[in-house]
Amino acid sequence: MSYHARQSLLADLHAPRPAIYWCDLIGSAGLGWASFAWAVISQPWSAIQLLTTAVATLLLYRALCFIHEISHNGTRLRWFEAAWNLLVGFPLLLPSFTYAEVHFDHHRMSTYGTKADPEYLPFARSPALTTWFCFANLFAPLVLCLRFLILTPIGLVIPRFEAWLVKHASAITMNMHYCRKSTARTAHIIRRDSSLLLLYWLVAIPALQSGHLLFPTAVIWLIVTALVNFINGLRTLAAHGYESAGQPMERMRQVADSIDVPNGFWAELWAPVGLRYHAIHHCFPSIPYHDLPRAYRRLTAAMPETYGTMSRAGLFQCLGALFSKGLRAS
Repeated sequence: MSYHARQSLLADLHAPRPAIYWCDLIGSAGLGWASFAWAVISQPWSAIQLLTTAVATLLLYRALCFIHEISHNGTRLRWFEAAWNLLVGFPLLLPSFTYAEVHFDHHRMSTYGTKADPEYLPFARSPALTTWFCFANLFAPLVLCLRFLILTPIGLVIPRFEAWLVKHASAITMNMHYCRKSTARTAHIIRRDSSLLLLYWLVAIPALQSGHLLFPTAVIWLIVTALVNFINGLRTLAAHGYESAGQPMERMRQVADSIDVPNGFWAELWAPVGLRYHAIHHCFPSIPYHDLPRAYRRLTAAMPETYGTMSRAGLFQCLGALFSKGLRAS
């Protein structure tokens, strides 16, 4: 089946439904922050605190994953990106500009799997690299605090340093070779949203201090943010085969290097908001997350020999296969 035939098969699945996006985001973020607050005021290390921290982690992780949808469909959802930043991006120190434009370099046929891809490393050739990446995500909160609460104000008064931050410290990236392209528009957005984020925290910290909640809030925030980044790291490792030799790939080779995990509830916890259909997404990146299950069913029915082979049973199968490939290659 040609690519145009596949496009026709999925032609009715490209329109985002704002009601689904807004209800999902507000529900996930609202319940996530309610659970977070409950954890803050609970008895330290009690069963209820552990439970509410776990619930807050999963719900806020789901809310955070809408950053991926903002990258692909944000311009078609009025005010959604701004609301997401206020509800999720600013409090978790991950504003949308760290991903929204950068992510396209992961999809381009000229950059996917190369040194210009911000979201790709040769994990299939190195189990040590896979292990390092997995656990390095636990330290992400400290890096984010440094970047947005310490370096941002320095950049606001030293333009040359701010220009360096735009290129080298304003993107979610696992690839240290990646350098962000800087335009006047990009620099303006980063400066504006970094300033708003800083203001957000300059208001929140004294308010929490006045209510004697700063220390327990900081502890729960560190735990939740570390776990969110850790889960997202596992999800990232399970998204691809990471077998690129560093050369550009055409679209169907990208798809073949990507993975779908269609199995139900458990997969939705660690790869929410459509991220468990990563092979389908790389083939049709504009399909909104709520229609990816239907796209998967149609494509696997029409082309089981192609799309069916890209499916895996779950997270541990994906991680085990990646680690095994690394062991064989090392």
